[in-house]
Amino acid sequence: MVHDATGLDRLDSSRASTRQPAAASVALLSTGAGPVARPRLLALRAVGQRLPPHTYFVGSAIFHYLGPAFAVELFARVDPLGVAWLRVVSAAAIFAVWRKPWRRIAGLDRETRRLLLGLGAVFAVMNSCFYIAIARLPLGTVAAIEFLPVILLAALGVRTLRNGVALALAVPGVYVLTDVRLATEPLGIVFAFANAALFALYIVLAHRVSRSAALNRLDGLAGAMLIAAAAITPIGGFGAAKAMLDPVAIGAGVGVGITSSVIPYVCDQLAMARLKRATYSLMVSLLPATATVIGILVLAQFPSWTELLGVGLIVAAVAVHCDHAEQDRPPSTMSDADVRPHAHTARRPRLVD
Repeated sequence: MVHDATGLDRLDSSRASTRQPAAASVALLSTGAGPVARPRLLALRAVGQRLPPHTYFVGSAIFHYLGPAFAVELFARVDPLGVAWLRVVSAAAIFAVWRKPWRRIAGLDRETRRLLLGLGAVFAVMNSCFYIAIARLPLGTVAAIEFLPVILLAALGVRTLRNGVALALAVPGVYVLTDVRLATEPLGIVFAFANAALFALYIVLAHRVSRSAALNRLDGLAGAMLIAAAAITPIGGFGAAKAMLDPVAIGAGVGVGITSSVIPYVCDQLAMARLKRATYSLMVSLLPATATVIGILVLAQFPSWTELLGVGLIVAAVAVHCDHAEQDRPPSTMSDADVRPHAHTARRPRLVD
């Protein structure tokens, strides 16, 4: 009988040993990272954390208006609301394949879900207003108006004389850049100011998403973009319907979505996670200057000397506002799962007398 029990024990242990590799394989498949892929992902994450957050902002600043500049050329084939729909839906599809955000959203609390719903709604309405505005106004003018509420966000966080001087330079710079077009394009001005208010709200909500403990910042962005795709369909779906048989328009719309929503919004999340909201808001003052340069290069919208003066004032404001990344960085930029030691490697804390 003892021999039989020993044999059963050996059989059970052999079955357990065969189950452990299988369970490990399932775990690797479920996470999507094999033994080779995970070190690469950790290496990429380490490189990303070593980059200063201002680097991500520069990437966002370039693509924030490069995509819309391409979208202006697309207006000949699709109306502005249809282009907005193509942008949001194509970005949502990319985020869905890349991040699969529904796996994380299912376990969120009510407050975090409301945060994602709010950000998704802002994405939908903001993009709709923005494209109606740039269909009627120069890109640099819309960008300048877009910055006006952001000055208020930056002002709320001013604590030093340096930041006060930066705001004093940024305000007249934006004023000079803003071309008065109320007589010729009142509707464009209305939608430009609506877009500006929503852009300020986007900064607030996106900053909360980037700092949310319940969300991986990119999964939160992906979830909000899926919500935006559903919200913008009643607004711009009909306008995009006629482009469904135009492969050039669809391809251009996907390109606009990548350059306008995927790249800049990802860069925004990576920057916001390590920059104070006031710092980020004031750095956004670089966007009108970026939009003016892109308008020249892509759309041949050449500014006047007065507009160039406005660009110079805004660039000077950004230069005066020098807030080091080390001062803005939170205590840890890694998630709990990244820093939590494994059970078999965890050390007991030392006791101090």
